[in-house]
This record gives sequence, C-alpha cells and structure tokens, in this order.
Amino acid sequence: MLEEIKARLDAAVPGCRSEMILNGSPSGQHSLLLDSAHAVEAATFLRDHAELRFDYCSNVTGVDWLEAQHSPGYLEVVYHLYSMEKKRGPLVLRLRTENRTDKVHLPSLTPVWRSAEFQEREIFDLYGIIFDGHPDLRRILMWDEFEDHPMRKDYVEPDDYEYEPTAHDDILAKAKQHAMGKSQEP
Repeated sequence: MLEEIKARLDAAVPGCRSEMILNGSPSGQHSLLLDSAHAVEAATFLRDHAELRFDYCSNVTGVDWLEAQHSPGYLEVVYHLYSMEKKRGPLVLRLRTENRTDKVHLPSLTPVWRSAEFQEREIFDLYGIIFDGHPDLRRILMWDEFEDHPMRKDYVEPDDYEYEPTAHDDILAKAKQHAMGKSQEP
C-alpha cells in the first residue's frame, strides 16, 4: 500500500522527493519521508485525493537524532494520518530539518490538518523546530523566557530547583547540592 501511495504522490506533485523508510520492528510501520519544499502540497494531495482521503492527523511528535549515520544529526517530525472515510491507516509521514542548530525550519502542516496545531506548538517548544506558516507558533508548555529545548537528547537540566522540597530523593539531593554551591556536571 505504501509503495502505491508513494508512486501516486511522486506522480501528482512535480518535484516532490519522497523516500520510503522501512521499519524492521514488530510493528512494521514503514513511513514516507517528504522533502520540506513540497510537504504542504504533498499533504494536501494525500488529504484530498479521492482514493486516499487521509483526512485525519491523529498524532504529531518530534524526534531528536543527535548523531545520525554520516550526519551531524537532525530533528524530525512524525505525523500519523488516517482516512476516516476509507477506514485505513496509519500512514506515517516524516519531515527532517537540515541540522540541529541553525537550519531547523519545516513547513507547518496545520493548514492541511488542523489537529496538528497544538502538537506542532509542543514540538516547537520542546525540540526547537520552527514551523513556517503555523497560525500561532508560540510556547505551549515552557515559559516565554525559557531558552532551551528539554526534549533534545543533549539537554542538561538545571540544578537550581527553586520550589518546595519534594519526597523524591534525587530532586532533594540536587537541591541540597545547589544550596551548598556545588553544581552537578552531566
């Protein structure tokens, strides 16, 4: 089925580069990696094509590939699509940034599937991916002044816990070390 969808997509969207990503796990959920330049047009085709009708985006998540094979690493967004009309899915779509530092822009698919709006905001907040064309791209979980992205694999959490002590031993230990002026190194 995925091969057929890829063939239709490549034929219908001129210049679109899609690649099948095979998944050898027991779930066997293979996916399509789309180039970001044609992602919105490809997504619109998948939603509107009479025989496909992937009209529902159930889940959007981020992935941090700190160091990928032959690559300095990149960030990835994964969309799970279903056709309510045709009763099929999921179709798993992937978009990748060029790197993890200064080329972290991807097109928003919220204009195609409204259900992606809050999930793209969460990915923006926690991974730092900037979704061009998003209708309301702002932090959703962290405060505006927060300067990092806590779901990235290289994130180092602060040691200055300024809230009430908790019964969790590891948090108490970190708070005590901070109070004594000792910082924990990762």
